[in-house]
Amino acid sequence: MKLSFEEIKSRFDVENAARSVVTRADQIPMAYDLLSKEWFTDVLCKNQTGTEVVDWRLGDEDEGTSSRRRIFLEYNKPESGLPSSVFCKSTFTLASRCLLGMNGAIEGEVNFYNIIRPQLQLEAPKSLFANFNPETLNSIVMLEDMSNDVTFCDHRTVVTEKMALEQVSLLAKLHGKYYESDAFKGELSYLNTWEDFFTITANEAGFGPQADIGFKEAREVIPARLFKQADKVWPATLQSVARHAQLPHTLVHSDVHLKNWYITADNHMGLSDWQCMCVGHWSRDIAYALSTGLATADRRAWEKDLIIHYLAELKANGGPETSFDEAWTQYRQQLFGALAWWTPVLSPNPDVPDMQPRDTSLEFIGRMTHAIDDLDALNSF
Repeated sequence: MKLSFEEIKSRFDVENAARSVVTRADQIPMAYDLLSKEWFTDVLCKNQTGTEVVDWRLGDEDEGTSSRRRIFLEYNKPESGLPSSVFCKSTFTLASRCLLGMNGAIEGEVNFYNIIRPQLQLEAPKSLFANFNPETLNSIVMLEDMSNDVTFCDHRTVVTEKMALEQVSLLAKLHGKYYESDAFKGELSYLNTWEDFFTITANEAGFGPQADIGFKEAREVIPARLFKQADKVWPATLQSVARHAQLPHTLVHSDVHLKNWYITADNHMGLSDWQCMCVGHWSRDIAYALSTGLATADRRAWEKDLIIHYLAELKANGGPETSFDEAWTQYRQQLFGALAWWTPVLSPNPDVPDMQPRDTSLEFIGRMTHAIDDLDALNSF
């Protein structure tokens, strides 16, 4: 069920007026401080008779696209083996529900952890609990707390060629498993296509108008030749989406920027934050991952070999044989959709929550626009 902004706000106001402490797993709170020992016990201790949560406390606030908190737990049976801390994401705020609700991201992330994650043999977080209310778009996802076990990447992380090879191999496993899958007509039929996800986000969350504003605001990091052609970038973005609609479908993560990757203790790459997952073509993820994840000089040196490696891995995991020339064209075209996810983040609509630090946005925009310029992507259609 797709809700309008007015419907989301109206239902949020009704839910907010009735906010209260929650005590059962089927209840979703309106704020983290409305959780309770009873709620945690119902969620975490069902399979351990006599075990219960006796105390809990919240970690530091972390507000962005969603509301995120670490939560620390104590049990009456410390030897139970249950987690002493968890990591939670929620859409308790109206801004989060508007940004993530109209394009299906809330339902998508909850269902990823409940339905899709158990089917995947790749490095990604595992959930302990995930639930959402389709009537109000309130949600909470409880994940294993990996903060002491992995290193989360950011725009300063130096990605080596070995790490990049692991990134594209992981994506090939995902894309190969669901390549033109019948599941999109069955248990995964709730997923939006990338074209629908893009259109809703551009129109309803204001990403369309803000993309041009953000592009001009980022002038300092954009190649001069491309900046002079600023009026061609949004039309090329719409062309890239239209071309994407004609390509074969698989399951795409769709938000594979570097901050959503992590490095395990044994130095392997993992992928988190699955809220933008949708049905689309693999080139969306590959163009986005390489153009944000690699320093410009490294991308120039490695991107062709990385795409060749990806194509081999895609075929090995159930995908088709694809020629390099075909893949190269698709890669160049889909750089625009990646950029369109970041110029509005630099200069967001006033109704949209601040999503990323300015230095992160500028670094990624600089990398992506250099890729567009280097590869003459405006002339790839």
